[in-house]
Amino acid sequence: MKMATKQITKLFAAMVLAGFASHSFAADTIKIGIAGPKTGPLTQYGDMQFAGAKMAIEQINAKGGVDGKKLEAVDYDDACDPKQAVAVANKVVNDGIKYVVGHLCSSSTQPASDIYEDEGIIMITPAATGPEITARGYKMIFRTIGLDSAQGPAAGNYIADHVKPKVVAVLHDKQQYGEGIASAVKKTLEDKGIKVAVFEGVNAGEKDYSSVIAKLKQANVDFVYYGGYHPELGLILRQAKEKGLNAKFMGPEGVGNESISQIAQGASEGLLVTLPKAFDADPENKALVDAFAAKKQDPTGPFVFPAYAAVEVIAGGIEQAKSEDPAKVAEAIHKGTFKTPTGNLKFDTKGDVEDFKFVVYEWHFGKPKTEVSPQ
Repeated sequence: MKMATKQITKLFAAMVLAGFASHSFAADTIKIGIAGPKTGPLTQYGDMQFAGAKMAIEQINAKGGVDGKKLEAVDYDDACDPKQAVAVANKVVNDGIKYVVGHLCSSSTQPASDIYEDEGIIMITPAATGPEITARGYKMIFRTIGLDSAQGPAAGNYIADHVKPKVVAVLHDKQQYGEGIASAVKKTLEDKGIKVAVFEGVNAGEKDYSSVIAKLKQANVDFVYYGGYHPELGLILRQAKEKGLNAKFMGPEGVGNESISQIAQGASEGLLVTLPKAFDADPENKALVDAFAAKKQDPTGPFVFPAYAAVEVIAGGIEQAKSEDPAKVAEAIHKGTFKTPTGNLKFDTKGDVEDFKFVVYEWHFGKPKTEVSPQ
């Protein structure tokens, strides 16, 4: 009996030591959750976010990490689904992670951000552009991309001042991101004296858009703005061409994906898209672009560099705060300026990056897009 007790004591001691060893190992890394779609129809955008964030983590670690600690990426798949995003956010909390790069879709980012704010977790989205996300006075929520309240007017002003269409339609996918930016474009056009003849939502995931295309033809529409993502617009473009709708199309960064050309084929030629400026074309970012190329990763996606920048802001915030306490780091982020491949980033009181610019590009089937914004 004494022997059994002694063995139990030894086993307990071993378990305690193992626990301390495990805790010691965990304390030597700073975990950053990366939350976005790894499955579902928008995985291409998730790929951009994961690639950008992980490249930043790798390069920061190669330079010695943050205050002597290495960064560690922890992937979470929310499939751009709001319910799944809430489940992911709760798992982040349970996993004890204090910093998140993500989420990607605005409709997923908003409910997840409620949880992060309540639990004292810093979240920096490199992709969600819905203004509502940062309009609630939260202290822990940031983004390294612009807002639809800026992207919508950029598109609307370009349409009014440079395209000058006769009859305009504005469509959207009835979701927070798509309808929000479509509404911003509609308001900008109407403020410029351009009547929107058709303003209508379509159902995301549908395969047949013949009824809305018929309505556009009946109204003699010659320009269509679409708020939403590339899977739906790709089908609308292809079906519009097949049905003889002769109109120019435009969309936000959510359609700026090479997959739209795979879906629409030649019907994607001439599509106008608002995107963040091409950070990969900046000569100062050549070494970083080469690093992506060495991994056979595409650095041209709209969310790659903002995701990289999000990690740099977290790392810089920890260094400036001289603490890993998220509240202190958030305070440092609000006060600081951070040098990143997307520029020197400074945040306003809401957590939005200041002076972010969207650029208008023209899409070319099988060829690189070209910038058409006025210089």
